[in-house]
Amino acid sequence: MLATLIPLFDEKMSVKAYSLFTQKANYLMNPIFLGTGLNDGAGHITGLEIINSIGIESLTPGSDIFVPVTNVSLFSAIEDQCDAPHDRIVILIDRNVKPEDMYVNRIRDLKSKGYRFAIRKLAVPDFEPYRSILSLMDFIFLDHKKIVIDKAKIYFTKVYPEIKLIAGNIENQEAFEALKEQGGYQFYEGEFYRVPITKGNSEVAPVKVNYIELLNTVNSPDFDLTKAADIIGRDTALVISLLEMVNHMAINSEITSIRHAAAMLGQRELKKWITTAVTKQLCDDKPSEVARVSLLRAKYAENLAPVFEQAGQSQELFMMGLFSVLDVILGKTMKESLEMLKVSRNISRALLDREGPYADIYNFILQYESANWTEIDRVMLLKDMDSNAVYDAYIDTLKWYRTLFIK
Repeated sequence: MLATLIPLFDEKMSVKAYSLFTQKANYLMNPIFLGTGLNDGAGHITGLEIINSIGIESLTPGSDIFVPVTNVSLFSAIEDQCDAPHDRIVILIDRNVKPEDMYVNRIRDLKSKGYRFAIRKLAVPDFEPYRSILSLMDFIFLDHKKIVIDKAKIYFTKVYPEIKLIAGNIENQEAFEALKEQGGYQFYEGEFYRVPITKGNSEVAPVKVNYIELLNTVNSPDFDLTKAADIIGRDTALVISLLEMVNHMAINSEITSIRHAAAMLGQRELKKWITTAVTKQLCDDKPSEVARVSLLRAKYAENLAPVFEQAGQSQELFMMGLFSVLDVILGKTMKESLEMLKVSRNISRALLDREGPYADIYNFILQYESANWTEIDRVMLLKDMDSNAVYDAYIDTLKWYRTLFIK
């Protein structure tokens, strides 16, 4: 099984919801699932384990999760498969749920229990035949390339005023800005938020320079703990975070200084803590999704290392994932950003040119988080990878991410 969470944004680029994208089997390895096996195990909603694993409280506060169901799994015991509050789950259906009494009645039953509904993959000619379904929907995903939003706004405002419109498949910032200008959409989904920066600012804020200095210090061979501690001491937020972490370890000891706290962690653990803590601080003035993407990529790259037979490089792969959105964080091009940090040539080659020994893992992560299952299936088939190991690595990543924010 494969599953990932993809964010939905509002006009201010704040994350308001997530879509759960799933695939229950590698169709290239198991073509039966494209035919007679399509509904095998359909009573189980694929991917709900992700919500239970990460904990809905570790996502952006108040965000919803759109959970896709089939015309069969719609009738499963949905409330028994997920621990999240009903009002945070939006059940996502498509045109396979027909405007027939049994479906309409089931949707009404689930709405009476607090669930909300969304529909996708409806073409304009489907709108009238699906009146009985659309009248129960809270959201509808529209392909902005096929819908004239001015006409859609008039239609939905008049016929279904309660439905919120979601623009899907937005490929870049230019398309996002144009849709924002037109108005009418509640949320936006697509690749636009991860488009690399090609032109950067000339200056980096002084506090970020401090963080970069700290990262460069701990990435030096056999770095000086004292120097790292002194740099940490310049930032109150980092000091508090460090002391909170060390206090969990030193129940019967009294921390006398920042240098003492750093020494208690030791080089390896201090470096690991710094890379995650500093990244969160660097992202403080960016949408929360930037930090989430950076940290998830870092841990997923580390977890995938043995799957790609690169277990010995797991820590460097962690750094690669962490710095994969460095251009967005610093407001510079990736080339300019990496020049500010002392990263290895293998990391630079992967992030700049998609080449070198780490490029396969980096490309795999990008395809995975975009739910490009066809490409993921192809890579797993060519490399004889275990899909369960890939999925388990992702679930472990989410659990790790949860520990960073849930005390």
